[in-house]
Amino acid sequence: MTVFDPASYRPAHFVFDVTDSVATVTLHRPERKNPLTFESYAELRDLFRALPYAPAVRAVVLTGAGGNFCSGGDVHEIIGPLTAMAMPELLAFTRMTGDLVKAMRHCPQPIVAAVDGVCAGAGAILAMASDLRLATPAARTAFLFTRVGLAGADMGACAILPRLIGQGRAAELLFTGRAFDAAEGERWGFFNRLCAAEALLGEAQALAATLARGPTFAHAMTKNQLNMEWAMSLDTAIEAEAQAQAICMATRDFERAYYAFAAKQTPVFEGD
Repeated sequence: MTVFDPASYRPAHFVFDVTDSVATVTLHRPERKNPLTFESYAELRDLFRALPYAPAVRAVVLTGAGGNFCSGGDVHEIIGPLTAMAMPELLAFTRMTGDLVKAMRHCPQPIVAAVDGVCAGAGAILAMASDLRLATPAARTAFLFTRVGLAGADMGACAILPRLIGQGRAAELLFTGRAFDAAEGERWGFFNRLCAAEALLGEAQALAATLARGPTFAHAMTKNQLNMEWAMSLDTAIEAEAQAQAICMATRDFERAYYAFAAKQTPVFEGD
């Protein structure tokens, strides 16, 4: 694939902006609390698949417009049509939504979710699939699939959520579909920290900018190892990290950091 040029990217189903190497993706149907459609699922999947080829983007913020994050799949534009589909079409849809999570986890840039208000269903999955999560006190999150007669096993929830908050807590949320508030989410480790509503986007972008100024090759390696080591034994993980760190030690950023430290300066990382 050729290099992805964010400056010329014009998505149809969300707002996309890049400032100082930080891409901000804003779900933008505020009148409906930013639900997803078949088309927006696919467009988000394609964006995150393209980001490995976007060296100008070094971190990503994912947020929603109008005081809400995302209310999940649109009831009328997704849920209704799904009830009329045959199994092959249904499987194509569920694989496509899962591919969005795969794309988010495999893109090398750290993703910071900025969560306010409603964060439900597929919206909760988008927050879960991000690398870091900031929220306002008004955030309410629910993995509500059982409320509509579906399994809690959706888009990787049974694999990822227990690793964030623990097996027992994840089981409770996925079986009951109940919402949890921001304070509980922070206490359980789902949210990294809480922010005032008026400060949320700025704090998420500031965190992403800090990551963007860091050693981006090494950040990508960290994200890759966090993904890969889920299924490794301890011995295998230690060996994998030895190889990953040796690769990072061969980068110019590692050398830059040494010379900057020796000169009592702040290193300027360039990602190579």
